[in-house]
Amino acid sequence: MVKSESVPNEMRATYAAIVALTDKVCKEHLNDEYAALCRQLAAALARKRPSPLARGKPEVWACGIAYTIGAVNFLFDKTQTLHLRADELCRLFGVGPSSASAKSQLIRKMFDMMQMDPRWTLPSKMDRNPLVWMLSVNGFLMDIRDAPRGAQEEAFRKGLIPYIQADRSK
Repeated sequence: MVKSESVPNEMRATYAAIVALTDKVCKEHLNDEYAALCRQLAAALARKRPSPLARGKPEVWACGIAYTIGAVNFLFDKTQTLHLRADELCRLFGVGPSSASAKSQLIRKMFDMMQMDPRWTLPSKMDRNPLVWMLSVNGFLMDIRDAPRGAQEEAFRKGLIPYIQADRSK
């Protein structure tokens, strides 16, 4: 489940410009987890053929990327411990909310992303994300954390879950 930050040579400068912006905003207003996921999403976009990052302003892409990761992880929900309003996030990048929202919508469509998407959930939210742990076992949907240890180990070995939760809580 580890996502790569590798990018093609021809996209390195564009990727670096975008990541410099997301890293700055994440360092000053969010956290390292957001920064890492933003870098990974920027790299995934850079690897697309053709890369959509080749066109458009780095600020808009950076904001769209952070907006997308924020939307997946409920950043805009004021009941969350770490939260920002969407318009505040956009202001930090100097981008209009409609531009950021449109870019985010494009990104979410490209990667078939949704809120609580297990592929883009912050590591600190994994335990509380039911979509991470729900698997079909013999045709039945179940929370793999309730399965016998052997089944959990097999799911982990196959990359279906990020870790065995009982091992993490020790």
